[in-house]
Amino acid sequence: MSFVRTYTKPRVFAAAVLGSLVVGALLGVVARQTEAGWLTDLLDQIGTIFTTLLQIAVIPLVFTAIVVGINSLRKLGGGRTAARLGGKTVLWFAITSFIASLIGIAVGRIFNPGAGGLGGVEATAKNADKAAKSVDHWGSWDAFVNGLLPENFVKAFSDGETLQVLFLALVIGAAAYSLGDKAKPFVDFTTSVFEIIQRYLGWIVRLAPIGIIGLIGAAVSNYGDALFRPLFSTTLAVYVGCLLVLFVVYPILLQFVAKVSPLKFFAKAGTAIQFAFASQSSAATLPLTRQSAVNLGVQPAYAAFATPLGSATKMDGCAAVFPAIAAIFVANLAGVSLNFWQYVGIVVVAVVGALATAGTTGWLTAFTLTTSFIGLDAKQVALGLALIYSVNPIMDMMRTATNVAGQIVVPTIVARSEGLLDDEVLNAPTDRPEHSDDGTSARHAEPAPA
Repeated sequence: MSFVRTYTKPRVFAAAVLGSLVVGALLGVVARQTEAGWLTDLLDQIGTIFTTLLQIAVIPLVFTAIVVGINSLRKLGGGRTAARLGGKTVLWFAITSFIASLIGIAVGRIFNPGAGGLGGVEATAKNADKAAKSVDHWGSWDAFVNGLLPENFVKAFSDGETLQVLFLALVIGAAAYSLGDKAKPFVDFTTSVFEIIQRYLGWIVRLAPIGIIGLIGAAVSNYGDALFRPLFSTTLAVYVGCLLVLFVVYPILLQFVAKVSPLKFFAKAGTAIQFAFASQSSAATLPLTRQSAVNLGVQPAYAAFATPLGSATKMDGCAAVFPAIAAIFVANLAGVSLNFWQYVGIVVVAVVGALATAGTTGWLTAFTLTTSFIGLDAKQVALGLALIYSVNPIMDMMRTATNVAGQIVVPTIVARSEGLLDDEVLNAPTDRPEHSDDGTSARHAEPAPA
């Protein structure tokens, strides 16, 4: 199924998203200026419904996509080929995370967010309480390691533990791969479920413009003034850092390593990046991410493996740029100067702690792991987190867009190095994908129903 074609053309969708962003922002301003509580509540309800509809599919999507992706590698060769592709993918995940974390540190040092202390900004009691609980729950490597292994299969799914589901998917997918034909009925069933979830998300994506109006409108209405207080520097730093990764680092890697025109990349990946910005969810964007990689010429079998893995573990915005800037923000609030080794610690967490960012709490886990790893005071961490909560929806848009772009860039780089990048597909018109997800040419495949 060519997912992008099932709901609309990319250019039409891009125009609808941009229009929704403007309308949502205007409604948010109106609600805030007129103190129209009913309008704020309505916008918030619309955004919440849209987000809930997306989140319903996240856990089954992650599980089925990874199981199907691992077994799709069979089309590319034997176990050694699969291991090599997996190793290269993870290596490039680490390389780009390393670069992104350095950019986060550099931008954080330049903007110096939080310098001078609170400056009149106080954390609300609600945010402070939420932050304290979050630090206790997510703030240690022990919590991460213990949270990796589920108590049982069903509980991991029912509790929505994305990291545990990811672990189960990797193990079960590998076991099915090793069994070969014996596991074919299970793989076929999982593939069918995966296609059903994609179709469901295709329907929900049609509602994106409405959902975006609610999400943006509620964010502007609730948090608009916070952007012009001392938190403005933190928010701006996150945007600048992510934009540098998105429009400088990735284009350089695409041009000189993958031999892919950055303009062609953004033309074909733009829909996924925009949807990620609006939805604030890498997992919900996965079908678009996968199709974007295919449209860029990445062999569908490899894209089916790399993009779901990336959606859970490849987060340059949430797990590299953001925690570096946030750590500097917290240190400045506490009046602490970070030393060289603490900056090294920030980079280490970004490179080796990617798995800890799986799921909807990715930014939170990365933040607490980073700040605890470099030894910042827990009370100051909770205070900084309480302040960040107030503008987090605005930060998360840019972080998630950067995450998803990286999840498409890395498979493109690896595919080029392995001879799995089809230049004919890459150079095909943007609105006419040449490959369907099952690896057949779209010129010979039946058109997917709307």
